[in-house]
Amino acid sequence: MPSLNTGSPMEGTERSQKGRVTVYTVTGCPHCRQAKSRLSELGLQVHEVDMNQHAELWPQVKQLTGRSTVPQIFFNSIHVGGNDDLQTMVPEKLENLVHLVREEPVPPNSPPLPEEAHLEGAGNQDGEIMCERDEFADMMAEFKQCGAIGSHRKGLKVYGNSFKGAQLVDWLQREKGLDRSKAFETSKILMDRKFFNSVQRKGEFEESNALFRLLEHDPHSALNAREMATCSPLQASELSEILRNMMLKLYSDYLSADGKSVDYKAMSRSPSFEQYCELAVQLQRVDLQALSREEKLAFFINIYNALVIHGNLRLGSPKNMWQRYRFFNYVSYLIGGEVFTLQDIENGVLRGNKKGVAQLLKPFSKSDPRLQVALADAEPLIHFALNCGARGCPPIKTYTPKDIDVQLQIAAEAFLENDDGCRVDGDKGEVKLSQIFKWYKGDFGDTDEKVLNWILNHMSDSPKKSSLQALLKAAGLKVSYMPYDWSTNSKD
Repeated sequence: MPSLNTGSPMEGTERSQKGRVTVYTVTGCPHCRQAKSRLSELGLQVHEVDMNQHAELWPQVKQLTGRSTVPQIFFNSIHVGGNDDLQTMVPEKLENLVHLVREEPVPPNSPPLPEEAHLEGAGNQDGEIMCERDEFADMMAEFKQCGAIGSHRKGLKVYGNSFKGAQLVDWLQREKGLDRSKAFETSKILMDRKFFNSVQRKGEFEESNALFRLLEHDPHSALNAREMATCSPLQASELSEILRNMMLKLYSDYLSADGKSVDYKAMSRSPSFEQYCELAVQLQRVDLQALSREEKLAFFINIYNALVIHGNLRLGSPKNMWQRYRFFNYVSYLIGGEVFTLQDIENGVLRGNKKGVAQLLKPFSKSDPRLQVALADAEPLIHFALNCGARGCPPIKTYTPKDIDVQLQIAAEAFLENDDGCRVDGDKGEVKLSQIFKWYKGDFGDTDEKVLNWILNHMSDSPKKSSLQALLKAAGLKVSYMPYDWSTNSKD
């Protein structure tokens, strides 16, 4: 058999292939991109299965591989492993596998593929969503031009881009022919539908000198403000899934072939990004109060992950501690009439209004309307959904309310499978953990022993889990925390 000669420029020449290389991936996974690039260099045709769209296959794939991460790579029915396994494979073994799929047809026990019906019905990735124009949108657009909006004083403070409640009622009477009572009720409806807020964040509309401000004029620098949301309020969970998938597709389109960098500058000029921004405006008026725990988890995890990328596009990647602090406390969306920064989403909502790293106070005060949206208790598993493992990604990157708890468990297994999340050295009696377990120790237990038992209970069956079980029964176990990798993947 001729040598692959792994440094040869002929390596990428495509040849006939009787068998199949199957790669289980997710959109936007850099490790998946690296693996596909390497396979392409070898001149192999790849059958890619996006697990974010075909989660129904994951139990079978996990049973075959014993892994909780993607990519997972098969040459016919032979499981190669993940990206690291492919990249470090000895040339002779790789040569044999390439020969196998070129010369041998796919055997009956090959890994599973999606059924045709699933392929045809794959989820919406392009942001196509029915926008029914809100019946009050034109009315608010007219009011915006009537001259009532301007600077108004309240006590010693002047509020720009504001209007008095009485001004709106007067305008509805004069321009829309409503009697005073109907004009007042219509004003309340407009506020309930989140076209505007009280400048002092009071809960109800008042016909008086009370001041109000259109959401698009909110002075906070939310990345989806400065434009009116004109669609009838959309279902929060559906909107967050579409936005997340759009951002993942964008990210993937501008991810380098080696999976190591993202061209954020080019991405920010993309027409697809403009489409994303237009749709993100509709977050302004979604109804958060009616969300169940499962819907809140899926919605806010999806939005957080999309917002991080949006923040990188608009502000650039934070390079030092101060920039990171500012990034997570500044980058925000206007959601359901309120501003949520990344810190607000993680610590205020998903961790049940607990102090974050270096925070002196809880994110939401008792009078803060956002407190009504916070989970009753911190959900530790969110820490693994808000991050991607350094050597492999969770097989799910967009979360859905229906299966959220299972999806979060899978994300935890994927994180703990990676040495960047947890390393167990049985010979030295030592466990090294990600800084996440130190920063948020209270979410996992107050002692090292409780944290390790939590980790044990959320690991998939593996030699690492068996080794950790043995160490927990022994005396003198040492626990330490690994440095956190803050490096960015922005293309200079």
